[in-house]
Amino acid sequence: MNQTVVSYLSQYEFYDVLLAAFGKNEGLLAFAIYLLGGVIIVGLCATIGGLGTFAERKISADIQQRLGPNRVGPYGILQFLADGVKMMTKEDVMPFTADKMLFYLAPMLALVGVFATLAVLPFSSGLMMADLNVGIFYLIAISSLVGVSVFLGGYASNSKWSMLGGMRGASQIISYEIPVTISILAVTLLAGGMSFGTIMSHQRGLPTNWFIFHNPFAFIAGFVYFIGALAETNRAPFDLPEAESELVSGYHTEYTGMRFGFFALAEYIEVFVVCGVGAALFLGGSNLPFDISFDIIPLQLLEVVIFMSKALALYYVVIWIRWTFPRLRVDQLMAICWKYLTPIAIFNLIGCAVWVVVFNGKSIAELIFGH
Repeated sequence: MNQTVVSYLSQYEFYDVLLAAFGKNEGLLAFAIYLLGGVIIVGLCATIGGLGTFAERKISADIQQRLGPNRVGPYGILQFLADGVKMMTKEDVMPFTADKMLFYLAPMLALVGVFATLAVLPFSSGLMMADLNVGIFYLIAISSLVGVSVFLGGYASNSKWSMLGGMRGASQIISYEIPVTISILAVTLLAGGMSFGTIMSHQRGLPTNWFIFHNPFAFIAGFVYFIGALAETNRAPFDLPEAESELVSGYHTEYTGMRFGFFALAEYIEVFVVCGVGAALFLGGSNLPFDISFDIIPLQLLEVVIFMSKALALYYVVIWIRWTFPRLRVDQLMAICWKYLTPIAIFNLIGCAVWVVVFNGKSIAELIFGH
């Protein structure tokens, strides 16, 4: 949708009422609309993060043939609200020798790094807070704050266990950013731009137009991205920064109450973000299964449903993997990144570049069926 929100709403009768309420100031009206949209999206993703903890418990219980939460609300659905109340009411304790400023800053930085990525997440063709022409660059840059927060949390705690967890987290996240970034660059090469709007527009129509089916190199890049994203979000089997069998709890050992809750919430929202980015880059995002653009609100909502369905399906796989594979050793963790994923990602990038030159960027489906 190329129109601004204000010009888009101007075609409806209630626009004049809204504009009069803001003293005929279109700039102030646009700000209010974007602010409301941002609050709704952040609140929605915070709810998704809370529901992620509920899904984690229910899915793990199903895999292990247990009931899971079943006391707080129907089927235990309100368990995540009970967890939130518990976090807010627990005592906020800080080690006496901790670096106070960095100790307070670390969990906030984790939330900022996660929520800032929502600005470019394409929930639908018309529901994107900012369709930046450097959206991919922005996403990669701003998501790096999470790695900084993990290290600062361990360093500021002045605890051996936390420090080791923070160092593991920093080395792991920085290392796995390389294959993830290279895999994303392969998609931008095929799309010819770093804007999520551009990337989405190249995947309209049938699933054969999705980038994961574009060519063999992009197919492999999709799996490299997903594995690297698991490691970047500290999810099992890559959850070495919070290995309770070795480090008590890891980088957030000394955190209690709501500050610990911020780290946990940031992790679950980050999982949703990387799943949403994966859906947008490789699985067609919110595109409907036919090549047509919709500007009417009901079909925009349908696009949101499609995007959320793909993102949550990947979310389920993330939880499924956690309760299926054992935790890796540190040397195995680094070997997978530097010996396997990074060379494969570079090979995929070169392969996509050659594919664009040789086949003029056409997908396998276009080469076979001619459309």
